[in-house]
This record gives sequence, structure tokens and C-alpha cells, in this order.
Amino acid sequence: MMELLDSLPTLLKSFWYIAIPTSLIFLIQTVITFSGLDVADGFDTDFDAHLHDGGDFQLFSLRNLINFLLGFSWTGISFYSTLGEKPVFLIVTSFVVGVLFVLLFFFVIKQVQKLAEDNSFKITNTLNKTAEVYLTIPEKKSGKGKIMISVNGAFHELEAMTENDRIPSGSAVKVVKIENNNLLIVETI
Repeated sequence: MMELLDSLPTLLKSFWYIAIPTSLIFLIQTVITFSGLDVADGFDTDFDAHLHDGGDFQLFSLRNLINFLLGFSWTGISFYSTLGEKPVFLIVTSFVVGVLFVLLFFFVIKQVQKLAEDNSFKITNTLNKTAEVYLTIPEKKSGKGKIMISVNGAFHELEAMTENDRIPSGSAVKVVKIENNNLLIVETI
């Protein structure tokens, strides 16, 4: 195998020397990910610092380096026969495709993370939200009515009381308190 690579031009040989180990590492990462053995691809530090802002995506990680090198090297190999006479253009094209591989990976990861969101209903998420009265709410906590409220994109019909005057059906209300972990106290807006 090495004799085959030794006979190639230097630039093409460089692309192959990057592509072979990168492809093997990518294959191993893919198998590990789909088998459920995926672990963080970073490292633990001995100090507390906020090294990145926002979500779980890190620009400088082993996985992104592998994705970049995969796109870079295989683009260089694929386009060498057509762009080999213009090495600067070939390297720039390979670099751009490598960056596109990282961006594509970022997009895919963000879409997968959306699937993992916790959309379970928690009554505490209703606090300070607006709702519509579904069944009239009697005055001064003398009885229960019902409201329709949207939490995490889903509508819920919940029991509610008010400490003020009677609130008729169709009125807009705001949740101001939660009592007994299941009863909403509302007021008109």
C-alpha cells in the first residue's frame, strides 16, 4: 500500500495520508455513536472555566476536526484529476468543503437535540402564563372553573379558581399562583 502512495504526486499523497486515518477514526466514531457507547469527545480539565457559550456544540472538538479533515482530504482526492494543475484552488476548495462538513454536522446535531427535548407537562410551567377561561370561574374561591392554557406548544384543560370577582367563559386570564400542586389561581388581564 505504501509503495502505491509513494508513486503519487506530493499533494495527492498528502491528501491520501490525511484521508486514510481520518476515515478510520470517523468509521470508529460512527460505530461507537450508533451502538450507544458514545462518550464526550473532549477532555476534563482541572479548573472551572466557561470555555464556550450556549449549547452543547463545541467548535473545536475531535469530532469536528475529524469531520473537517474528512471533507478536506476526500475533496482533494476527488478533484485532484480536474484541479491538480491549480493546487491553490484545489486546497481552497478542499478547505471550503471541510468547513461545510463541520456546518452540516452542526445542523444534524441541532436537529437530533430537538428530538431529545423534555416536553413533559409540569404545572409550574403555567405560572405567569395567559390562558382562556373554558368553564366560568366562580368568585372568591367559592368554586372551581376550567381554563385552556398552552404549555410547551400543547393545550391543557386545568382547574382554576380566582380570589376576585367571577370570571366568565372566554375571558383572558393570567396564572398568578399554584395551590396544592394542581390548582391554579388566576386573575383577569
